[in-house]
Amino acid sequence: MAMRKLFQVAWKDFRLIFRDRSALVLMLLAPFLLTIGMGAITGRFSGADSNSGITDIPVVIVNQDEGALGAALVDLFQSADLDALVNPQLLSDPAAARQLVDNDESAAVIHIPAGFTGSIIPSPGQAAPPAVAQIEFYANPTRPTSAGILKAILDQFLSQVEVGRIAAEVTVTQLLENGYIDPAQAAAVGMQAGEELAGSSGTTSSIKLNTTTVGGGQVEFDILAYMAPGMALMFLMFTVTYGARSLLLENRQGTLARMLISPTTITEVLGGKVLGIFITAVAQLAILIGGTSLLFRLEWGDPLGVVALVLAAAFAATGWGMIIAALLKTPGQIATVGSAVMLIFGLLGGSFFDVTMLPGWVQTISKVSPNAWGTEGFLRLSRGGSINSVLTPVIALLIMGAVLFAAAAFWLSKRGLARK
Repeated sequence: MAMRKLFQVAWKDFRLIFRDRSALVLMLLAPFLLTIGMGAITGRFSGADSNSGITDIPVVIVNQDEGALGAALVDLFQSADLDALVNPQLLSDPAAARQLVDNDESAAVIHIPAGFTGSIIPSPGQAAPPAVAQIEFYANPTRPTSAGILKAILDQFLSQVEVGRIAAEVTVTQLLENGYIDPAQAAAVGMQAGEELAGSSGTTSSIKLNTTTVGGGQVEFDILAYMAPGMALMFLMFTVTYGARSLLLENRQGTLARMLISPTTITEVLGGKVLGIFITAVAQLAILIGGTSLLFRLEWGDPLGVVALVLAAAFAATGWGMIIAALLKTPGQIATVGSAVMLIFGLLGGSFFDVTMLPGWVQTISKVSPNAWGTEGFLRLSRGGSINSVLTPVIALLIMGAVLFAAAAFWLSKRGLARK
């Protein structure tokens, strides 16, 4: 009987929120529009490159190649043209370089293997080059924008190298067939031709890039995989503060007092209110995830991981909504403070930009927001992670919610729920 009344209260609040058109605009339409806008600005829909104002991207380069191409790639990342964009660090140990990425101290590792140059440009006397040695790109899944920029630079370099290699082969073949050079000169002429023509573009590279993330597997960088969760989580705070506002509004209007006169306990009323906010938050995230998947073909990752994160994020956000309701006195105050909290959490939690660009102490503070943990979890899933890869964010969100609910219950009981 008690559970039935609890669900009745929750269902009532759920229907009231979804009947409010202005609330629906902010809950559902605004996140969609902002996601589309941010995607357009960053070139997701046009294919244009954009660094979104990012600077000093930390990247570790391990160059074990003793040839000219390995040195050229290092020179590229150390060039004046990229000085403001990237901050390269040279290491000799691939394992130590990977550890920096695992510790979130770098956006990616670029590992140039031994023999890379020799596998593309044959040395004099070599009949044919060996199999092409693959450059490894080891990406940090929590820095998708930065890693995507680094990968774009590397792809452009490899494309130019491939153009030069093909052009050199064609040039040498034609010169040999026409008798302009003898076979002993072929290698030297080919190397010179490749260097002269490497600045061209417009071919598909057969030189492969082995791209992996911390969790292993192939990685595809999609800016919407960063923006969509950020927008959804930011407007999740609007939903929970809207629900918290309705709690104080009904208390002021006397609705709660009338409900308590009926055979309904204060626990059932408060529990139903909380459950209604939680269900609304889950529904909001589910609609946004489903919508972006259908409209933008966005891959959110492992379904079990997505469900776990949605429930945990909604739980933590609901806790924030209840603590705001417990500490403030009027619906107007909740509306004002709730909007401020939504914006602050959006900024700190990575809804607009990569928080790893911020100072360390700001990144630490950002962990008080459900946005930061939720965004981190969704990014891990979008990079191929399983539910195991999001256990830390899920547990952190559940602990956050439990602490906030306990604090809210204490303050609400101290104030008296039905007091005007």
